[in-house]
Amino acid sequence: MKIAIDFRMVNSSGIGTVIKKLVPRLVAAHPESDFYLLGREQEIPSLLKDSRNVCSIFCSSLIYSLSEQFELLAKIPSEIDLFWSPHYNIPLFYRGRLLVTVHDVFHLAMPQYVKGFHRRLYARVLFLAIKRHAAGIICDSHFTARELHYYAGVDPKAITVIHNGMDAASAFNEPAPVGDRPYLLFVGNVKPHKNLHRLVLAFESIAGQIPHDLIIVGKKDGFITGDGEAQNAASRMAGRIRFTGHIDDHALAGYYAHADALILPSLYEGFGFPPLEAMRYGVPAMVSDRASLPEVCGDAALYCNPENIEDIAKSLVRIVSDQKLRGDLRKKGLQRIGTFSWDKCADLTWQAILDAAAPPLPAKR
Repeated sequence: MKIAIDFRMVNSSGIGTVIKKLVPRLVAAHPESDFYLLGREQEIPSLLKDSRNVCSIFCSSLIYSLSEQFELLAKIPSEIDLFWSPHYNIPLFYRGRLLVTVHDVFHLAMPQYVKGFHRRLYARVLFLAIKRHAAGIICDSHFTARELHYYAGVDPKAITVIHNGMDAASAFNEPAPVGDRPYLLFVGNVKPHKNLHRLVLAFESIAGQIPHDLIIVGKKDGFITGDGEAQNAASRMAGRIRFTGHIDDHALAGYYAHADALILPSLYEGFGFPPLEAMRYGVPAMVSDRASLPEVCGDAALYCNPENIEDIAKSLVRIVSDQKLRGDLRKKGLQRIGTFSWDKCADLTWQAILDAAAPPLPAKR
């Protein structure tokens, strides 16, 4: 087997995690196969570059750009058996065997949050091409599989659902963040669909009832350009609401480990890593009852209506004050993460690679 993989999004949140966890496992488990990684040389880990069955191919075009269409097409080796795109931004004119992982259908399902008609059009064209040309499609949740069928008309029989994995709980030795106040934690790109504006307003309404701060891990840029009322609330609560900006994985582990709860009232998630990452540390999670979150979290999270500020506020108070609930969620959370395995995910992904690389059976006469 000769497999080319689009490696450009290795440092992106979410999708980058999937690439980092799966590709080294696939390379190590299948030394008889050759892997061609298309990306920036400096972003390919030495572990992979030192593997005898890995070849790196420099590819610097930005995702969702016109240039990626030309560069990918030019640099995918002609001798490969399969090209795996870990995101839906496939090379439109590639006609070899193609496997695509679709993490969400956000651009089609929530166009009101996608700035620019050209971005929505590009996404629609890409999904149409996937429907027509992909030999295999992976979705990391049943929710995304249903969305892909509904918005792009993809046959459910063409979709393989493979849940992402989760590492086992690490030792509780992460450094505590600066400060001695208890806090609630939000982790994610600060974008409108993350619903941070309602969370801020809900937190402001109950801040006098709890001693906690609200710490928001993620770039503040999207928040600054978002809802004005929420910006004003955050300004009024400057002593209680803190934005960390981007932080590295080690610092993030410390924020998770010492949080009293993880809060994710998102309107749309294709999978949603933060609640599971919090569960690793025995931290209870409060999440929205929308999209893939109920599928991923099961009975191990407290749910809220993300469109109802009062319900978010009540849930915030409950997640920090109901000790029985907190104990139950800790126990269920540690059990829940045990059902998500990167090794299992890699095994199922390899089978999807084999299935997509296999030529179709001849039609019966």
